[in-house]
Amino acid sequence: MDVTVSGRKMPISDSLKKYAEDKIGKTVTQLEVGAIACEIVLYREKNKAIPNAAVCEVTVIMPGHVARVEESEEDMFAAIDVSAAKIARQLRKFKTRVQSKRTRKNEQMVDYQHEDSHPESELDLDRLMDELTEDEIVRRKKIPYSPMTEDEAMVEIDLLGHDFFVYTDRDSGNVHVLYRRGDGSLGLLMPEDDE
Repeated sequence: MDVTVSGRKMPISDSLKKYAEDKIGKTVTQLEVGAIACEIVLYREKNKAIPNAAVCEVTVIMPGHVARVEESEEDMFAAIDVSAAKIARQLRKFKTRVQSKRTRKNEQMVDYQHEDSHPESELDLDRLMDELTEDEIVRRKKIPYSPMTEDEAMVEIDLLGHDFFVYTDRDSGNVHVLYRRGDGSLGLLMPEDDE
């Protein structure tokens, strides 16, 4: 796995670079999620009114997935520590979900004839699944779903007051996601083959 540490508009000392590589790089490697690259960007907010000006952004690229964390602290080393803990938690959850899916699929295909065939792996899986209990769907809602134009979707997102709106584009027939960005403007996600 390739670990890249860079600074945004600030020089990075060798000790800070080594600390970030060791703390975050080793964490990602130990979780064995098949990461291809880990990009760490360090910078300081210039606004004096911001108390936690040291920022650490971590992006882990895996085949078909990307995990990202951004943390602000008073000290750059503290920002790296918190980022390492949060990215470890995200990757552990991702790994657990993928392994859980594979385990359930394998359990359907294989008939265990002995109760003591794999007790350790089942216990570990149970422990890891307990960590995921806070991420559960708490509400399901059925909505009328009809094709519409981009302009109609923009009206709907304003009417609903939501941060996103999913719709089928009337012209292409593809699913689009209209979302409100942090600055209040709108963004649109669409398939690559959409024109």
